[in-house]
Amino acid sequence: MDFNQSVILITGSSRGIGRAVAHAFSQKGARVAVHFNKCDREAQDTLKMLDGIGHGIFSADITKPDQAQNLVLDVINEMGELSILVNNAGIYETNSIADVSYSFWQKNWHDTLGVNLVGASNVTYSAVEHMMKLHRGKIINISSRGAFRGEPNAPAYAASKAGLNAFSQSMAQALAPHNIFVYVVAPGFVDTDMAFDVLSSSEGESIRKQSPLGRIALPEEVANTVVFLASEGTDYLTGCILDVNGASYLRS
Repeated sequence: MDFNQSVILITGSSRGIGRAVAHAFSQKGARVAVHFNKCDREAQDTLKMLDGIGHGIFSADITKPDQAQNLVLDVINEMGELSILVNNAGIYETNSIADVSYSFWQKNWHDTLGVNLVGASNVTYSAVEHMMKLHRGKIINISSRGAFRGEPNAPAYAASKAGLNAFSQSMAQALAPHNIFVYVVAPGFVDTDMAFDVLSSSEGESIRKQSPLGRIALPEEVANTVVFLASEGTDYLTGCILDVNGASYLRS
């Protein structure tokens, strides 16, 4: 797992899973492109904690097609190339159909799909244009357990992640002839800012008990899986979806 001087773009790496992934890659010698949209201060904190040198920080709203494309171009222009992409940027907002207005429902679906699925597809397209020229590359997409079990209080989130799974497997088939490999990591609840409110609520204890380990995942555990998939010798895993949910939801 030596990523010496490899350039890795991690979307949404100002905090949470993205930050842990950035740190893990930097420990393996990679040069990391830290991406953020609004969390400037947090992204700067991520940058400061990275091991090694040669990292960069980039801002873009990936729901905007031009900004998604320019993000990739900026990384390549400033850092020389792009060999690994981690589509981690995501939003989660409850939108229980029985409790929200139609206008909120519409906005939530638009915003969630815009970041979690369409934004990821646009960044992927732009990265693949470059990777095809190199005839190599790896893409790891961060999905969710919710894509399989359903999320009754956040259906847009679950649908966006299910769509991301299908997109990833389509790309795995399309890009393998170009020596570009695509993987998915699907965590359950992870100890991040995004999950803080629900984990701090009355539901928190029952959520922890969903896993026989009696806890939720640490961001570093998800990051370790991402680093593994990006390493050498995993080409034949292309198209896979790896669950990182502590046996809280099992599928076969």
